[in-house]
Amino acid sequence: MFTIRQILRLYSTGMGAKSISKSTGVARNTIKKYLYRYVLSEKTFEEIEAMSDAEMSQLFLIKEPIVGLNRRLSELEPLLPILASMLKKRGVTKGKVYEFYLTHCVDGYKSSSFLEKLNRFMQVGKPSLKMTHKAGDKMFVDFTGQKLHLVDADTGEIKDLEVFVAILGCSQLTFVMAVHSQCKEDFILGCESALHFFGGVPQAIVPDNLKSAVTKASKYEAQLNDTFAAFAEHYHTFGCPTRTYKPKDKALVEGAVKISYTTIFSKIDQKVYHHLDEMNKDILVHLEVHNNAKLTGENYSRMQQFIDVEKQALQPLNPYLFEPTTVQLSTVNKYGHVLLSVDKRFYSVPYKLIGKRLKVKYTTTQLQVYNENEIVAVHDRYHGKDLKYITTQDHLASHHKYATDWNPQKFMTTANEIGAGVAQYIAKILAREVYPEQSYRSCSGVLNFAKRVGNTRLINACKRADSYGIYNYGIIDQILRSKADAIPMEDEIPTTDMPTHENVRGADYFE
Repeated sequence: MFTIRQILRLYSTGMGAKSISKSTGVARNTIKKYLYRYVLSEKTFEEIEAMSDAEMSQLFLIKEPIVGLNRRLSELEPLLPILASMLKKRGVTKGKVYEFYLTHCVDGYKSSSFLEKLNRFMQVGKPSLKMTHKAGDKMFVDFTGQKLHLVDADTGEIKDLEVFVAILGCSQLTFVMAVHSQCKEDFILGCESALHFFGGVPQAIVPDNLKSAVTKASKYEAQLNDTFAAFAEHYHTFGCPTRTYKPKDKALVEGAVKISYTTIFSKIDQKVYHHLDEMNKDILVHLEVHNNAKLTGENYSRMQQFIDVEKQALQPLNPYLFEPTTVQLSTVNKYGHVLLSVDKRFYSVPYKLIGKRLKVKYTTTQLQVYNENEIVAVHDRYHGKDLKYITTQDHLASHHKYATDWNPQKFMTTANEIGAGVAQYIAKILAREVYPEQSYRSCSGVLNFAKRVGNTRLINACKRADSYGIYNYGIIDQILRSKADAIPMEDEIPTTDMPTHENVRGADYFE
């Protein structure tokens, strides 16, 4: 504006365009243009001198219309909504959108002008703060909007898969993994796999406010769910969710998600997968290419930046993997067991807690039962199909504990300790074709006689009963009561009033 004021001041003194050009160094054609605008304005020099620079710019710096400008703009404007919607599709970049535009408008805008108008239409020209990320400070995590797919080899059914993405703030080293869902178990699996892929732990993990990580969202301090908080503590890091509705708080991972559509999704879509592990192996192959490619405008890759700057800044990994813990409440039933509802299986607790409502915390491998914050039972989680009740003997009452211990091996061991004759007799009781528990009761009754009459009398009684060919508790009881426990002669036969195998049941004599 100073130059234009000087030109007008010289012109008002009567100088011509050629003289003014020599004095100011401005081309004559440019001076003629300014003077032409001055004449058309029909204003005096004093009126123009009193104008501000902004007002003068409106008068003298009006751009001349470029031939063909209105035509190109009129051709582009109807296409802008279509071009913007194309960018939402998987693997589509602005470069590909510009190529599509040129197929419809051969004499269209050059690339820079086209992108300026497209960005203005998409309202991406908002002011932003350039974030500087410290080495080893944050790992940003998110799920992609698009999904990958598994195909069932038998039925052909297509199953959608979620895709987990993590990126380190400083080096931008990226990790991608397909998982079954966005549930907290799969979310934590993705976070843990990313930490092991990076070989270290950052100071903080930054997710958005998804339910797998956050119980209550907040602009200032979100509340983490117990499982994610325990995971962060296990690896000595912190969960630091972004503010709600502020995607730029994790702009790095948002960008990594978009890049993954081109570098990974477009390649994975070219093959049919039946197994998740097979897909994740191929993802790692494509991911290695992506991380080793040079960054735009730089002479280094993400991997080089990670090795040179960020790797040594990460904290060491916990040598033990984290097991997600789930909590439920369960009332102890009359049998002294609590129900793990997810498996529909019962686990024992001390019998004195029958009727109480207890807290059950379980992982994929272990189950712990709490009574008022005190652990009262610990079990290895059972995944088989044959057992519904998992019982620890120490949890049972004494009379229950003895009965549950009944088995042929136990009876034979006790009988052998008393004597060979008793062991031979017990073996024949167990061999009877009766309900097993009935035989166990008879064995228990016979062996209990050793405490009352001694081992010698019981051995003799068993030998006599064996000679009769009668194998039950009742015959031993009668022999001992009649004191006929001497070793029988070969020609001795049982009396008619002596009970037989058919008319005596061990349960009738069970004490």
